[in-house]
Parts: sequence; structure tokens; C-alpha cells
Amino acid sequence: MSASQRPLLGITMGDPGGIGPEICVKALAHDDIYRICRPLVIGDAQILRNAAGFCDGPGDIRACHNPGEGRYAHGAIDVLDLANLPLSQLRHKTVTAEQGKASFEYVKTAIELALAGDLDGTVTGPINKEAINAAGFHYAGHTEIYAELTGTRDYAMMLTDKSFRVVHVSTHVSLREACDRVKKARVQTVIDLTHDALQRLGIAEPVIAVAGLNPHCGEGGMFGHEDDREIAPAVKAAADRGLRVEGPVPADTVFSKMLGGMYDAVVVMYHDQGHIPAKLVGFRYNDRTGAWESMAGVNVTLGLPIVRTSVDHGTAFGKAGEGRANPQSMIEAIRLAARLA
Repeated sequence: MSASQRPLLGITMGDPGGIGPEICVKALAHDDIYRICRPLVIGDAQILRNAAGFCDGPGDIRACHNPGEGRYAHGAIDVLDLANLPLSQLRHKTVTAEQGKASFEYVKTAIELALAGDLDGTVTGPINKEAINAAGFHYAGHTEIYAELTGTRDYAMMLTDKSFRVVHVSTHVSLREACDRVKKARVQTVIDLTHDALQRLGIAEPVIAVAGLNPHCGEGGMFGHEDDREIAPAVKAAADRGLRVEGPVPADTVFSKMLGGMYDAVVVMYHDQGHIPAKLVGFRYNDRTGAWESMAGVNVTLGLPIVRTSVDHGTAFGKAGEGRANPQSMIEAIRLAARLA
């Protein structure tokens, strides 16, 4: 693939005090990344140089003022240098408003460049919600930032780890509110977003399961009415339009069925219903380092006018600045963004 054919991806560095800069450096040490895309880190060049120093990454960190200045060749890392955070203010393992402000501005810049057509897609490193809120940016997370700044009303979060995929009806709300958000129209919207995403991933006729909300899908109303009154009609409406969709399927069996190859994705009703099985599949405990490591999981925001993928883990303040973070989720997020772009 020629340089002009490779998609230009903006990779936000994440919270400077977390593992984001480190996993950017480690991911971009892989030469195969440069065969599928032109990666441009959006952040602070001196923070990235600091990370390269303690994790033995590429030492050539090239500061750019616009995407057109990048060389995009393995052995050096191009950084759109926003110069937001002086190195003297870097605080590994610590929540600070200064680091929250910097991380928010990395994301805002990436979105603006993608909307302007200067980037073909975006990949986000982990931010800290407490830090960005301390800086005055009151969002529940990346998904909500992207939705507001792109003017997107209908969107959804998909977690994917190879052929394991879950898409959420709701995410960062209380469990009580999540139950209230299970409505026919919203379930239909998420089914449609899921179907479109799977087709973009090359699955011509995807098979989608929709998880039930209540135990045993409500057992005919004994344990709740949402499955019968909201979820089942949404599934029927989608099936009547020709989509291959089944549900509601009890949540205690639907993920095993997907692992067995019965479904290409599961639409889940709330945050933990999707995140728990996704992280069970995609995380492992490393007894040597005493840390949880993400293997290949990726977060994708569906419904946006631009491509956005992300690591499926947080800032991992407990090991930030030590050089032992696993970059695999970032590598997979870059690969998937290149594929979608």
C-alpha cells in the first residue's frame, strides 16, 4: 500500500499521568503499523519523549504543527505537538486538573481535524474522567465527548475482541436509569447501528442477538415487563425489515452462544451487562507483574460521522511511568481504525 493510500490516523495520547503516552510509544515501535496507516500522535512531544525514555521506545519524536508535516515512517514518531503540559507539571499516577485539561484538548483537536477531513480516523488513549471534570469539562467519558462535539444524537458503544462483540443500549448511567432507558425505539436504533458496523467490518449478513434485561427475559412478566413490552417488539420490527436478529435472549447464555459462533454481536441493555463478559474475555491477571492486562479488546463508537476506536482499558495509574504497560489494546485499536477508515 502506497503512502497516499494509507489512512492518516490521529492517536490521542490520553491522560499524561497515566499509561497513554507509554502505550503510544510501544505500539508505534511496531513496523507493521506503518504498513497499514500513517499514525500521528496528538499530544505533547516532550511528554512522549519522556515516555520513550523509560520504556525504550523510538527516540526520534518529531514535533509537527499540522498533519501535513508528518513523515510517517517507522523508526520515528510524528506528534502534533499541542504543548499543553510542561514536563515540570507531569504527575504520574496522579489525578490533576492540568493533565485533565491537556487530555481533553487532545481529543477535541482530533475530532476537529477529522471533521475537517484532515484525518481519516481517530484512536483514543485512556483519559481519566475525574481529571477532565476537575478541569471543567463535564463528560462521562470519550463517547459523550465525541457525540457532543460531532453533533451526533444516535450513537452506541461497541466493545470488540476478535469475534466477541457487544453493543450497549446505555453506558455511563446508574442501573436504575439504565432500566428506564430500555425502550423500543432505542433498542431498534442500536440494532441498526450494530448491523451497519458489522457490514463495514466485512460481514455481509450479520446475525445479531439482543440480550434480555431481566432474569429469564422476565419469565412472561413474573420478573419484569421490559423484555415483553420494549425489547421483543424492537427485535420483531428489525426482523420484519429483513435483519437477522434474535431476542430477547437470556443474558446468562447469550455470550456463550456468541463465543460458540451463533452470533456476530450481542446488543446489551446496560454498561456492566456488556463490559463484564467483554473484560472476562479480553483481560488477564499477570501474576508476575501483579497487574491486569488488556489483550486485544477495542472500544468503537458507532453512529459518528468520523471513525473512532479506543483502548478498552483505563489510565492504569498504578503502573504509570514504570514502563510495564501492555500496548496490545492500542495496537488492535489502531488496526481496527485503519480497517474502518
